[in-house]
Amino acid sequence: MKSSTQDNAEGKMHQAKGKIKETVGKVVGNRDMEAKGKIENLDGKVQEKLGQIEKVMGD
Repeated sequence: MKSSTQDNAEGKMHQAKGKIKETVGKVVGNRDMEAKGKIENLDGKVQEKLGQIEKVMGD
């Protein structure tokens, strides 16, 4: 798998995991989990964008 494709896929996975953690944190009132979820979601978005940039640059 090309690194751009891998970054894109892993970025989407981290976004999904982050959103789940954020939602669970909100539901159970765990602000720490909610914050960690937001960070993981943001990290996933950054990783996905890096994959898109790598693809444009030609891997």
